[in-house]
Amino acid sequence: MEEKKPYVTTETPGTKYYCACGRSENLPYCDGAHKGSEFHPVTVEIDEEKTVAICACGRSQKFPFCDGSHKAE
Repeated sequence: MEEKKPYVTTETPGTKYYCACGRSENLPYCDGAHKGSEFHPVTVEIDEEKTVAICACGRSQKFPFCDGSHKAE
């Protein structure tokens, strides 16, 4: 099984748009590559500066945030 680790980044306050389709050239952020598909970015409001882990495997139950599902077989 290929483990796809999360994108760990420090976010500043504001609205963030995380990619849900996996096609973005700027992962984990949406760049509009989903246009014409059934996907839409996941919008998250960050209230204070903090480090977050953004899911890269697509299996997280807390999407867009990582819950460790990439470690499960």
